[in-house]
Amino acid sequence: MLKTTVALKPADVNKDWILIDAEGVVLGRLAVVIANRLRGKHKPQFTPHVDCGDNVIVINADKVKITGNKLDGETHYYHTGYSGGIKGRTLRQRLDSKFPERVVEKAVERMITRGPLQRRQMKHLFVYAHPNHPHDAQTPKSLDVAGMNPKNRRG
Repeated sequence: MLKTTVALKPADVNKDWILIDAEGVVLGRLAVVIANRLRGKHKPQFTPHVDCGDNVIVINADKVKITGNKLDGETHYYHTGYSGGIKGRTLRQRLDSKFPERVVEKAVERMITRGPLQRRQMKHLFVYAHPNHPHDAQTPKSLDVAGMNPKNRRG
């Protein structure tokens, strides 16, 4: 009996909708679960060069937990484009800003391999800072990240 490896074609991909509540979940552990779901690594027919992952909806992104002293100790730098225009913001400032969901988006984006496939996969991530989302018509399945491992949740 021969064993064959199945390589998915883009037309054969079935994308599910997954809903994740980020309230009280550690940021890094949440980002790993989301990145694996976006890539499709949880599926037995995973193909590295095809976008075979699921659509992921994350709610309560502003209530994600950060362990250790990273809230005030980690500074993320960016450049404005002008000379001398390097600026930095701590994680606490980013979570208290107008768009706290960008913290989760950036954490997931940095865990997926860079390139055109990453940009396509990131379009299937929908992050909301509040518990409401406009994707009720897709009937997403709930995924309990906090219950997967006791280390995923912080009080």
